[in-house]
This record gives sequence, structure tokens and C-alpha cells, in this order.
Amino acid sequence: MRSLWWCLMVVPIFFLLDFSNGESPYRFYTWNITYGDIYPLGVKQQGILINGQFPGPPIECVTNDNLIVSVFNNLDEPFLISWDGIQQRRNSWQDGVYGTNCPIPPGQNFTYILQVKDQIGSFFYFPSLAMHKAAGGYGGIKIDSRPLIPVPFPPPAGEYTMLVGDWFKQNHTDLKAILDGGSDLSFPDGLLINGRGSNSLTFTVDQGRTYRFRISNVGLTTAINFRIQGHKMVLVEVEGTHTLQNTYESIDIHLGQSYSVLVTMDQPGQDYYIVASTRFTSQVLTATSILHYSNSAGSVSGPPPGGPTIEIDWSLNQARSVRQNLTASGPRPNPQGSYHYGLVNTTRTIRLANSAPMINGKQRYAVNSVSFIPADTPLKLADYFKIPGVFNLGSIQDNPTGGGGYLQTSVMAADFRAFVEVVFENPEDIVQSWHIDGHIFFVVGMDGGQWTPASRLNYNLRDGISRCTIQVYPKSWTALYMPLDNVGMWNIRSENWARQYLGQQFYLRVYSPANSWRDEYPIPKNALVCGRASGRRTRPL
Repeated sequence: MRSLWWCLMVVPIFFLLDFSNGESPYRFYTWNITYGDIYPLGVKQQGILINGQFPGPPIECVTNDNLIVSVFNNLDEPFLISWDGIQQRRNSWQDGVYGTNCPIPPGQNFTYILQVKDQIGSFFYFPSLAMHKAAGGYGGIKIDSRPLIPVPFPPPAGEYTMLVGDWFKQNHTDLKAILDGGSDLSFPDGLLINGRGSNSLTFTVDQGRTYRFRISNVGLTTAINFRIQGHKMVLVEVEGTHTLQNTYESIDIHLGQSYSVLVTMDQPGQDYYIVASTRFTSQVLTATSILHYSNSAGSVSGPPPGGPTIEIDWSLNQARSVRQNLTASGPRPNPQGSYHYGLVNTTRTIRLANSAPMINGKQRYAVNSVSFIPADTPLKLADYFKIPGVFNLGSIQDNPTGGGGYLQTSVMAADFRAFVEVVFENPEDIVQSWHIDGHIFFVVGMDGGQWTPASRLNYNLRDGISRCTIQVYPKSWTALYMPLDNVGMWNIRSENWARQYLGQQFYLRVYSPANSWRDEYPIPKNALVCGRASGRRTRPL
């Protein structure tokens, strides 16, 4: 009897311990990718739908969740989805850009297996090939903190995701043909909020309560300004980092960026405009939605509130005010400020200058004079299988060359666990937006004019915001500190999609000689192989 009693006590404890140390939860998604008629600006277009939806279905998950996304490509052309801001820790195999993945052929499927490892915040997914992004296929990603991790503000009464961006009435195939012909795109035809034109959407709220709005700029070519009539916005998170809780009347959101704000419904019970408008453009496009108080006694009144238009200094000063909350916990319980990035010595400085050269009589775009052209084989596969002749390390320099543009499959070599300074230099009259896959970086400085080593004297080495997408103002520079803590082949690109398509991107190969699962996962068993990698085996099933 004593032995039986002991067994009855031990077995439940064993199962409890086993459960508590188990894997993080799995979330399964099945997505059917199809064409469908959409009318976002009142004109019939061929859109890219996910499960019949435009925008696509949201992904809602929690830190460290495993996401299993099975994508069935029912288009008549290859297709890929990328995950803007998801770091893909040790797993660039799932990044979903052509440098790392073979496209999903028409009529076939591929299952992404990824983990939102040590991440929180607001992001989005999008189709990464050709000009598919101009046809839809994008959606929001929300990563909540784990239940025991403190969040530096009370739980909101509700949340809304706002996917905002410019839009063209031409189909994506026509836009691609324009770019392939050596011309640039015209000015966009309008702005969309969650795939709809002005006043097509209503967001209902209760008076006196506070709501969270997660706002992403999913557009192709234009920065936006976001505001809500009669309401202040408290910024709380930028691309996975809790921020100082500054209050703004409007916020600039550049291409590819995501912001979270809290809005308290402290106005009289009626309807109000939610407004997005283009920034730094001579012609201003505006889109509106309706903020509807549940006890509303009247509809919106007056014109939508105006916002800033071409003022660079206004935007620059706002960008400098966006800083990380050093005492708030991130995805782990330790404070965000516990990583003292300003005390780490940089091992390398990489200066990257954008340009717009004409090459072979056609408009192209370049980084350090190199205009990227895709190889016939994804670079990650070529690297893994050691296929020669696909790319050369060092095919893009660490500094601007000052020479004319030329075509090249540009790949930059980098060492795992290095800590680098990256300076984006923008000599042009346009606003740039840059994204780095697989990493976050600390924004240490931005200013007008030419960057010099003396610019470091004014760096913010204490509470610079940590994020994955950053703007560079006209004839200005932006400096970053970045830990290279993620092995893989990572895309660095302009978020202006026409520029990205015409060469303003390259790949950073972060390399570890250890060849260990500790540093990088092995090639997935279901990895697609194509190009010169065709016929190669991944791993034994």
C-alpha cells in the first residue's frame, strides 16, 4: 500500500513537470492564395487574396509561439510570403525572400515553420516577389507578451490593426512592366486603410475607455502621417520595442514601419475622422475612416484634420523623440535597458549610400553603386550546397564608391557575433526607408548633411530606439549600432518597392564557422530546391 501511495503521488508530479518544460504552443494556418476581383479605389482590379480576403487574415500569437503556415499557391505564377520584422532566429530558411527561398510554383504548396522567438510587438507579412505587394496579399502580425511578463501600460479595452499604404489603380503586372521597361512609377492614385478607400470602415469604441491601434505602412512608395480627429495618441511600441510614452497629435510612419499607440476616448460622444495622408509629396493624398463612439449622438463634422506635408525638420525632431523605455520588460522579464549597447565597441563601420543610376539606358537603383540582380539560384541554397558561381562575397563594398552604377548579385560578408556600425547615407532629394531582415538595431543618430566620424560625438548611446526599419531624410544620414547575432543570409533593402525591385537591396551573409545547430538550424526537410540546386537532397526524411 505504501508503494502504491508513492506511485500515485509521483506520477502527477512527473506529468506536471513534463508539461511545464514542454515546447511553446503551436498555431496552425492554412492559406489559399488566389486572384480575385477587388475594388479598393472604385476600379475593378485583379487582387491577390488569402482565403478570399484582402487584406489577408491576421496572425495573433504570443512570444515564442511556433507558427505553422501552409501556403497553397493557386496563382499562375510563383509566389512567396515574407514576414516583415520577424527575426527568424537561427532560421533564415523561413525568411520568404528570393535570396533565401525558392518560390512556391503555381499549383503547389509550401509550409513555413517559424517561431516568434523572444519577440513582442506589431509587424506584418507581405508577398515578396516581383510587384505582388501592389496587388495585396499582406496582413497584420500581433505578438503579445507572455502572461507573466509585465507590460508598461494597463490592458486596453480593445485593439485595432490599421494597415495603411498608397495604392495604384493599375494591376501589379502593369506596374512590373513599367519598371521592366526602364521607367519609374507615376504618383500613386490613392491611400488605403485596411484595403479600403475613404470612409469605408468604422471602428467602434466606448467613451472613456482606452484602445490600442497597431499601425503599419504597407505601401509601395510613400511615407504617411496618421492622426485621429480630436484625440491624442500615446506611443507605446515600435516594431517590438516598448517606447517612452510620449504624446503626439500625429505620427509619421515611413514605408515598412509599424507603430502602436494608445488612444483614450475622452471626447464628447459622436463620430470622428481617422486620417492618413501622404508625406513629403507635392500632391497630398488622404484616406479616412470613422471612429464611432458607441453612444454617438452625431456623425463626423467639418473637414478631416490636416497634417504636416513636406516639413522635414518636423519629422526629424519627432523621430529623435522616439526612444526606448529602459525600465520596461521586453519579451523577457529583464528590462530593455539592461543591454547597454552604447558600451559595446563596434568592430566595423559599414556606410551605405543609395543612388539612382541609369544602366544600359534604363532606370535602376543602387547601394554603393551596385544595383542588385537576382541570381538563378537562391543565395542561401547556393551557400549551403557550396554551388560556385552564384554569388561572390565582397561584391559590394563597405563604403560608397562614388562611381557609376553597375549590375551585380551583391552579397556582403559578416562575422557572427560582431557588433557593427551601419550608416545609411542619402544624397538624393527623396526620403528613404531601409529594412534589415533577421536583426534589430539601435538608432544612435540622424541628421542632415554628410556623415563624418565627428558625427559620433552626438550619438545617443543610452536609449536609442531598437527596431528593424528606419528612415533617412533627403541629403541626410542615419546611423545604427547592430549586433550580428543571427547566422544566415539576410536581405537589406529599400522599402520603396520600385527601388527594391530595380536593385536597391543586397544580402548580408552572417557566418559562423562552428556549423552547429546552436548557431543555425539545418536546412528544413521540406525546403524547395530550384535553379542550380535542383535535384539536391535536403535531409533524410
